[in-house]
Amino acid sequence: MNVLLLGGTGFIGTALSQTLGDRSHNVTVVARNPPADHNADSAIAGDISHPSTIRSAFEGIDVVVNLIALSPLFDPPAGITHDEVHRGGTQTALGLADAHEVDRFVQMSALGSDPDGPTAYIRAKGRAEQLVRESSIESVIIRPSVVFGDGGEFVDFTRLLTTPYVTGLPGGGHTRFQPIWVGDLAPLLADAVAEPAHADAEYELGGPEAITLAEVTKHIYDTVVVLPIPMALAKIGLTIADHLSFVPMGIDQYRSLAFDNIVESNDVTSFGVDQGELRSLADHLERSRS
Repeated sequence: MNVLLLGGTGFIGTALSQTLGDRSHNVTVVARNPPADHNADSAIAGDISHPSTIRSAFEGIDVVVNLIALSPLFDPPAGITHDEVHRGGTQTALGLADAHEVDRFVQMSALGSDPDGPTAYIRAKGRAEQLVRESSIESVIIRPSVVFGDGGEFVDFTRLLTTPYVTGLPGGGHTRFQPIWVGDLAPLLADAVAEPAHADAEYELGGPEAITLAEVTKHIYDTVVVLPIPMALAKIGLTIADHLSFVPMGIDQYRSLAFDNIVESNDVTSFGVDQGELRSLADHLERSRS
C-alpha cells in the first residue's frame, strides 16, 4: 500500500513511518524541510499552505494521513493561526486527495475537538473534522489524549511549567490527562491506515491511566511540593502573557487547563488492545532514567 504522511517527519509521523515500513507499506513523507535521515521510502519538501509544492506527492497514493499540526501547548508562531493550519490545511489536503482518487484519509485530531470549543486549537480541530466527515473520501478520525515519548513535547512542557522541589500549578494541578505512549499509538494508527474494519470510524484513544498534572509533575521530579495557584490568578497572568512575545503561553493555555483531557471510553479496544497493556508515563520516565 502506498501511504502519504503529511507532516510525516514530526514526533508522531516518524514513529508511524517506521511502523508502516516494518509492515511493508511504501511510505512517502511531506514536510517543509525533511531531514536527510528520515526513515521513509521517499520525502518531499513542501508546504500545505502552498498546494503546488505538494501536489505531486499525492500521485499513486492509496491512503493519506494528515499529521500536520500546531502544538496546543504553546502559542502559534507570529502570523500563523490554528485555523489556517488545522482547518485550512485539512481542506487543502482533502481537495488534493479527492483530485487524485485517494482511497482513505486518516485525520489526526484531538480529544475534545469541537467547532465551538473553548480554545482556538480545539475549535480548529473540530472544524477540520467537519470537513473530513463531509468529504466523499473514506476516512478515519483519531482523537488521542496527549502523546508522550522520546522527542515529544508533553514532558518538556510540564518541566517548563514547573520547577523542582516546590512548584506552583494552576488550580493545584487537578486537570487530568490520559497520556498515551507514541510507541503504543503508532501501531493503532497503522491499523487505521490499512484495515478495512476501520473505514469511516472515529476513535478516542488514551493511555492506561488518567492522571492529574500534579501527578505528572511528581513523576518527573523525585521530590516536589505542589502549591495551588488560584485559577483566577492564573487567568490574569496568562492573559497578560498573551501580549508578551517572549512568553510562549497565553490565555488559550489557561483555558486548556480548565477541562480534562481524558477519554470516556478508551477505543484502543477496537484495535484488539487491552488498556492495561499500554505503557504508562511513570514507566516510560523510569526507563528513560535507567
